[in-house]
Amino acid sequence: MGTKHYNLGDVVSMKKQHPCGGNEWEILRVGMDFRIRCLKCGRQVMLPRVKFEKSVKALIRSSKED
Repeated sequence: MGTKHYNLGDVVSMKKQHPCGGNEWEILRVGMDFRIRCLKCGRQVMLPRVKFEKSVKALIRSSKED
């Protein structure tokens, strides 16, 4: 199974909705931990890489648009 590569500025959709009702998150930090920010309310959350990769539903917008 191939691993996906995420970059700073990518916008992802998570499997579970945030309590504010938002579903889109921007990636602010990449490494062993991911820092993501809810695009609806601005809340920032740190997640371990394994939990983040399991929780991502889809890549909505890539920061590296060709």
